[in-house]
Amino acid sequence: MADETYDVIVIGAGPGGYVAAIRAAQLAMNTACVEMSQLGGTCLNIGCIPSKVLLESSQLYHQAASTLDRHGVVAKDVSLDLATMMKRKSGIVKRMTGGIRGLFRKNKVTHLQGLGRLAGGGVVEVSNGKGEGQYSAKHIILATGSVAVELPNLPFDGQHIVSSTEALGFEEVPEKLIVIGGGAIGLELGSVWNRLGSEVSVLELMPQIVPGMDIEMAVQLQKALEQQGISFCLESKADTGEVKDGRVHVTLSEKGGERHSEVCDRLLVAVGRRANAEGLGAAEAGVEFDDRGRIVVDYAYRTSVEGVYAIGDVITGPMLAHKAEEEGIAAVELIAGKAGHVNYDTVPGVVYTHPELASVGLTEELAREKVGDVKVGKFPFMANGRAHSLEDTEGMVKMIADARTDRVLGVHILGARASEMLSEAVLAMEFSSSAEDIARTMHAHPTLPEAMKEAALAVDKAAIHI
Repeated sequence: MADETYDVIVIGAGPGGYVAAIRAAQLAMNTACVEMSQLGGTCLNIGCIPSKVLLESSQLYHQAASTLDRHGVVAKDVSLDLATMMKRKSGIVKRMTGGIRGLFRKNKVTHLQGLGRLAGGGVVEVSNGKGEGQYSAKHIILATGSVAVELPNLPFDGQHIVSSTEALGFEEVPEKLIVIGGGAIGLELGSVWNRLGSEVSVLELMPQIVPGMDIEMAVQLQKALEQQGISFCLESKADTGEVKDGRVHVTLSEKGGERHSEVCDRLLVAVGRRANAEGLGAAEAGVEFDDRGRIVVDYAYRTSVEGVYAIGDVITGPMLAHKAEEEGIAAVELIAGKAGHVNYDTVPGVVYTHPELASVGLTEELAREKVGDVKVGKFPFMANGRAHSLEDTEGMVKMIADARTDRVLGVHILGARASEMLSEAVLAMEFSSSAEDIARTMHAHPTLPEAMKEAALAVDKAAIHI
């Protein structure tokens, strides 16, 4: 017999799980959330939040050491205190995870500390090393996130060949860092250590970095990062890696079959993430999985087992915290009989390098493939007054619209604070706006978002400032 009965039990307290639990409680459902480790999951503890803290700190260090003099600010004898930087990161993570505990208390969500496992018949078994408990619920939501992909030929050792988790906590700046994978995680962490003094090389299997993003913008981002000192080797892969005398000896295969070896202090493998669904008892309970190990769900996030749902990184789609949050809310609202919904055409994506690359909707390549005739408007930050005041004129805004209807199909921003600017484009696309709608919207002057307005004007060749 179950120790306690709930309306909803959420397994996993990452962004998708804890948000789902809070929303369920708001909708007057008796709710519990199962999590063994710190609340917040990968995102708050070893992902989104700590990486952005280090990106911000490392960028300030870089500016103080090399670019502040352009503003007339002369900073002499700038030095790095890595221990303090890491302490600040840990402090912010602690505050954020503590905030979730406070939200659970406020909304009367019960935190069941332990590892959750489906035991069948609407029962969740929770084990925490001290014993096991069984809890029943009419609705069980699986939100256990994802884990870093480990390459068979480059197994993690936690010290020299590492995942993003270890790369967020190096105790000293590696003299040489090789990053396997030119996606967001690899580029962001590569940028952190490059700014702090490491020689960074990025190896990418595909012909472009940030695969899947607009090619023109990806090429511009690569050029910007190369100017910062990061080197790239595209259409290449690492064959072997061996630790000798405290350093990693890596054999690389380049395009055309050429092979050579390199030696580095740390090898970061950042080739993606996979669904974390092992040990859940899901397969044993009859939950259906796809050929990539993700849980199969319908439009309402229901699995093949009645009363069991799944959201976030364990199902198909981009592995992004905000996507998981929206799915958590939608799943719970649908359970409550409300009209929960996620618009997958407007999921924003951001690479938090400097400049940032932020994107929503279709790339130019996909737009031409799916729609055919499109119009493209571009506006460079070099022509934006606010960008000049920030000494950040690199990059541009690129807008893609249907040539027949003028409906915005995609917006891509490469530049300072691009992540903050993107929300306007997401909102516009959510309401099926045309490029003209954005072009006729008044923007404060001087601001970076004026570049969005100008790109919208440029869709019809009516930009004012270029």
